[in-house]
Amino acid sequence: MRHRFIPVLTCYFTLTVLSGCGHAPAVDSAPTLASRAADHAITMVGKPYRYGGNTPKGFDCSGLVQYSYGRVGVKLPHGTRNLLQISRPVSRNKLQRGDLVFFTQEGKKSSHVALYLGNSRFVHSPSSGKNVYVAGLNEPYWQRHFTEARRLEID
Repeated sequence: MRHRFIPVLTCYFTLTVLSGCGHAPAVDSAPTLASRAADHAITMVGKPYRYGGNTPKGFDCSGLVQYSYGRVGVKLPHGTRNLLQISRPVSRNKLQRGDLVFFTQEGKKSSHVALYLGNSRFVHSPSSGKNVYVAGLNEPYWQRHFTEARRLEID
């Protein structure tokens, strides 16, 4: 009987020490709207690109952003220029899940937008003939074309 008590006591002691005298630490674990929007965007991986599209039937880059934020109750305009106007710059090393990352495409500065996922990864709808997919900021192509990171003031 004594050997059963020791593991329980050890477990209780470990939990007490790790959680601060038996109480769970105060942590705000509720995900932000931006993080939840990123969650929605990632569920669209594999959906087709469609110029002007903002539904699961097909997305262009800003349509994916618009749709994903719309799923969490945030109404955003369509188009990279419009998204640039309603967001504020953030340094690349301060990126948070759900932030917007912009790239130069076809010689047009900040003409492509994606949702940042964390760990230098982002989800986007790339171009005609392709599907929504996850890519890395550190991949040579995206590193070369990265122009800026921006944050929406919504939370």
